[in-house]
Amino acid sequence: MDQVSLVIILFAALLIPLVMAKFKINSLPTAVMEIIVGIILGPSLLNIVTMTTSISQLSTIGVIVLLFLSGLEIDFSLFKKRRTALTPLEQKQAGNLPKYSPVRLSVYAYSTVIILSLLLAAAFKVSGLFSDFWLATILFGTISLGIVIAALKEKELLSKAFGQTILLISVFGELIPMMGLTLYASIFGSNSQSLWLLLLILAVAALLLLRFKPFFNFYQNINKSTTQLDIRLAFFLIVTMVTVAETVGAENILGAFVAGIVLKLLQPSESTRERLDSIGYGFFIPIFFISTGVDLNLRTILTSGKTLLLIPLFFVAYMVAKLGGYWVLKLRFKQANAIAGTALTATTMTMVLAVLRVAKSMKTITSDQSGAFLLAALLTCIVSPLIFNKFYSAEKEDLVKTAVHFIGANLSTVPVAQQLRKGWYDVKMYTNHPQNYETYHAQAPVQLMENFSAEQLEAQGVFDADILVLGHMDAERNYTLAKAAKDYGVKRIIVRFEDRNVLNEHEDELRDMGIEVYNTPEANITLLRSLIESPSTLLMLQDTENSIYEVRVVNHLYTNVQIKNLQFAKDITISEVIRNRKIIVPNGNTLIQYGDRLIFTGSKQDAPRIRQALATAN
Repeated sequence: MDQVSLVIILFAALLIPLVMAKFKINSLPTAVMEIIVGIILGPSLLNIVTMTTSISQLSTIGVIVLLFLSGLEIDFSLFKKRRTALTPLEQKQAGNLPKYSPVRLSVYAYSTVIILSLLLAAAFKVSGLFSDFWLATILFGTISLGIVIAALKEKELLSKAFGQTILLISVFGELIPMMGLTLYASIFGSNSQSLWLLLLILAVAALLLLRFKPFFNFYQNINKSTTQLDIRLAFFLIVTMVTVAETVGAENILGAFVAGIVLKLLQPSESTRERLDSIGYGFFIPIFFISTGVDLNLRTILTSGKTLLLIPLFFVAYMVAKLGGYWVLKLRFKQANAIAGTALTATTMTMVLAVLRVAKSMKTITSDQSGAFLLAALLTCIVSPLIFNKFYSAEKEDLVKTAVHFIGANLSTVPVAQQLRKGWYDVKMYTNHPQNYETYHAQAPVQLMENFSAEQLEAQGVFDADILVLGHMDAERNYTLAKAAKDYGVKRIIVRFEDRNVLNEHEDELRDMGIEVYNTPEANITLLRSLIESPSTLLMLQDTENSIYEVRVVNHLYTNVQIKNLQFAKDITISEVIRNRKIIVPNGNTLIQYGDRLIFTGSKQDAPRIRQALATAN
C-alpha cells in the first residue's frame, strides 16, 4: 500500500501542472492546487491515498527542502546601503514615488503584522475562543513563503521591487514565527533544551560560511557530471544545520532555512540553483503539498460544531493580521498592487503545519482547534492568490525605459542617440564644449556642462543610468570616468578609445572590471572584413525592417529549452550563442542555458518584446 500511495501522489504531481496548463488555470499557484488534489485523494473524499511512514518521511524532507530553497531566494543586496531606492530618472518616470526601499517597507509592514497578531490573540483569549495567547500570536503572524515565492515566480516578479518587498515580508513571516515557535517550545515544553543552545545554530552557520567561502571559486575546475560537488555541498549544509537545530531543541525547518541562507551567501552559480530547484520542485516539494492535503480529514474535522465556528474566525484573523501592510505598501506602490500584495502575504500554511505539529506534541491544543487552524489556513491559500491575480498589474517603475547616457556629443555619438530614441531607450547626452552644444542640441537631448569631473557628473545624476557611453575624444578622461562610474555602480559602461596607445595600457584592466571598450578604426576594419567574408552583413545593416540584437537570458522560463521549442522561434533568427565567453553556432536542438547571450535578428516591432521577455529575471 505504501508504494501504491506514493505512485498515485507522484502521478498527481505530474498531472497537476499539465491540467492547469491545458485548462489555463492561472488564478491559483500550483502549490495550492496540489493541496486541493491531496484533499480529494485522501480520506476526505476518494480515500485512495493514505499517509504511510515513507510518505511522511518524504513529506518532511519536502518541507525541509522548501525552507532551504526559501532561504536561497533572499536577495541580500537589498540590505546594502544605497544612495536612493530609485534613480532620479526612475523617480521622474515613475511619478516621483517616495524613496522607500523594499527592506524598509518590509520591516514596517511586518511590524504591523506583529502588532495586529498580538491584538487578535488577546481578543481570542478574552472571548474564551482560544486561550493560548502566545501560540495564537505565532499562528496569526505566519506567512507561507513557499506559496508566495511560487506566485511571484509565476508572475516573474522576484527581480522587481514589488516582488522583493513581498518576498521580504514573507521571509519575516516565516523566520520570526519560526524563532517564536522555538522560544515557545523551549519555555513551555518539558523536554526542550536550554535557550542559549539556540545560539549554536548561528555559530555553526557562521563556521560553515567561513569554511566554504572559497568553495565556488575553485570547484568549477574539478567538478564533473559524476561528482556534482555543488549539490553535494548543498545537502551537506541541509543535513548539518537540520541536525544541529534538532539537537538544540529547535525545529528542523529553522535549520533548513539557515542552511539556505548560508548557501546564498556563498554565492552559488545560477546552474546550481536551477538544479536544486529541479530536485526540490520536481520531487520532494510536490509530495509535501499533496500529502498535506491528504493529511486533512475533512470528514472528521467538520463534524465538530466548535470547529465549524472557529474556521471562519481563524480565517478572518489570518487576513486581518496582514491588513496593516496595505497602508505600508501604498507608500511606494499603487493602490491595486497594495491590495494584491497584502492579500498575497495573508497566505499561510507551511509554518502553520509546523506550529500545530509542535503544539500537538506539547498537548497545548486540541484536535478540533488544530483542524480549524489548518482549514482556515487552506482557505487563505485559495482566496489570497485569487485576489492577488485579480488586482496585480505592472508598476510604472517596472515599465521604465532603459536609460542610456552619453558623455560626449559628436559625429560618432549623436546619430546613435537619435536612432536609440526611437526604441525602448531614454537617451541623454552631455558635452563640455559650447560649440558642440550649439551644433547638436536641436537634434538630440544634449546638456552643456562646465567640466566632466567625476564629482560633478555624479552630482548631476549622469551616472544614474543603465548604460553609460563614454564617447569623448579624450581617452585618458574616458578611462578615469569609466572607473569612477564602475565604483558608483553603473550596470554597463562602454568606452571609446581612439588612441590605441592608451587602450593598450588600460584594456586588460578595464575588461577585468567588466567595462566594454571599442576603437573606431578597428571597428571599421572588422566591418569591412565582414562585408568581404559575408556580403549579407551589409543587407542586415541596411535593412529598415529588421535589425541585429543581443540579449542575456536570465528568465528561467526560457532556460533549458531547445531553440526550436521557443514560443517565438519563428519570429527571430538566432545566429550566435555566447556562453562562458565562447561562441557557439546554434541549431534548432541547441539548449538555451541561464546567462547565455543570444545574437539574433528580428523585426524592429517584435524584437524589443522578445528581448524584454528573455531579459526579465524571475
